[in-house]
Amino acid sequence: MKYDVIIIGAGASGLMAAIAAGRKGSSVLVIEHKDKAGKKILATGNGKCNYTNLLQEDHCYRCDNSLFPQKVLRLFDTDNTIEFFKKLGIYPKEKNGYLYPNSEQSASVVQVLLMECRRLGVKFNYNEKIIKFVKPNFTLITDQGTYYGKNLILATGGCASSKLGSDGSGYDYAKFFGHSIIKPLPALVQLKSSDKYRKTISGVRIVGNIKAYGNDKVIGEETGEMVFTDYGISGIPIMQISRFVAKALDKKNKVKLIIDFLMDKRKNEVIDILKYRITYGKGKSVEEMMVGLFNNKLSYVMILKSNIDPTMICDKLKAKDLEKLADNIKEFTMIIIDTNSFDKAQVTAGGVSTLEINEKTMESKITKGLYLSGELVDVDGTCGGYNLQWAWSSGYVAGTSAGAL
Repeated sequence: MKYDVIIIGAGASGLMAAIAAGRKGSSVLVIEHKDKAGKKILATGNGKCNYTNLLQEDHCYRCDNSLFPQKVLRLFDTDNTIEFFKKLGIYPKEKNGYLYPNSEQSASVVQVLLMECRRLGVKFNYNEKIIKFVKPNFTLITDQGTYYGKNLILATGGCASSKLGSDGSGYDYAKFFGHSIIKPLPALVQLKSSDKYRKTISGVRIVGNIKAYGNDKVIGEETGEMVFTDYGISGIPIMQISRFVAKALDKKNKVKLIIDFLMDKRKNEVIDILKYRITYGKGKSVEEMMVGLFNNKLSYVMILKSNIDPTMICDKLKAKDLEKLADNIKEFTMIIIDTNSFDKAQVTAGGVSTLEINEKTMESKITKGLYLSGELVDVDGTCGGYNLQWAWSSGYVAGTSAGAL
C-alpha cells in the first residue's frame, strides 16, 4: 500500500507527527512494534503526565550541538503545546510551572491524541516489526506486509525503558540511511557507587548540593533531595547530572560526587556548630552528640569516614577530628563506578547527530524525504516535562514538513 507519510513509532513524537501530517491532508501510516500507542506517555509523571513546563531555558535541554534544540522548540513552543492540547480536550493544571492534565491521568493525553488521529484517518499497525528498508525511496518490508511511503519519519525513541518500546532499533534504521550516531547512554538515571558504607545509609533522604567530578574536573552540579540506596544514590538532582556522569564514565574518567549537607554554612561555621554541641553534650559519645543534626545512619557513616570511634566521648575530640568531621559534612565523597541500566533510565543521552538534521524541518540532510524526531535524536531534557516537550516540538515540525503536499 502507498502512503504520503509512514511513521515508525507510536510514542509521543510519533503521535504528534501523525497528527501534524494528517492535518496537512496527507495519508499517514504509523507502524508500532508494541501492542498499543503511547506506552511511555502512560508511565510519565507517575501516571499523571507532566507534559510540559512553563520554564523553558537553554540548560533544560542537552545536546552535543547546543543551539539545535531551541531552534526547533521555537517553531512549536510551550504556548503552542498548551493550546494544541487544550483544543484536544486537555485542560492544564499547573504545579510550580509543571503542567499536567487536570484529570491527572496520563491516559487522557494518549486518548485525545488517538482520537485526533482517528478523526484525521491515520492508520495504525500494531505488533508489526520492520524487517528491512529498500532503496530508493521508502519501501518498508515488515513481518506483515510491504508499504511504500513518499516520506518517512523515524520516531522510534532511544534505548531507555525498553519494556515500553524503546529498543534502540531506530539507530540501525538511521544508520541504514547514512546517519551518524552519537553513542547512546542512560540519562535521568540512578548512579552506582563502590562506597563500602552505601548499604549502611540506604534509605536516607536528605537535601544537599551535589557536584560531580570527572578526573577532578566539575562536570555537573545540582541541589535538591537525594536518596541513598544499597547500590549508590538516586533522587532528582542525581538524575539531572547522570547524563554528564554517564559520558565521563564512558570516557573512562574517574568519577566522584562531593556532597555538601549544610549548604548555608561555611566550614568554620560547621566547626563552631560541632563545638557548641560538644559543650552542651558533655559525657555523650560522638555518635550521641550528632543526634538531631543529621539522620543517625548518615551521622554514623560521617564519623567512620572521619576515622573517629563513634563510641568515643565527644569531649575528647581534637581540633583535627573536628576538621575531618566538618569536611565530611561539607564534602562527603562518593566514588561512582556506573549508572543503572537503560531499563532504569527515563531517557537516552546521544542518538542521531543533529548536525545531520535540518532544524527548520527535522528532515535529514543526508536522505531527502527522511525525517527524525523525539528521543532518537541527540537531544535529552532534564526532569520536568522537557523530554515530552521535545517530543511534541520535534514531532510537530517533522510531521508538518513531511505532510506538506
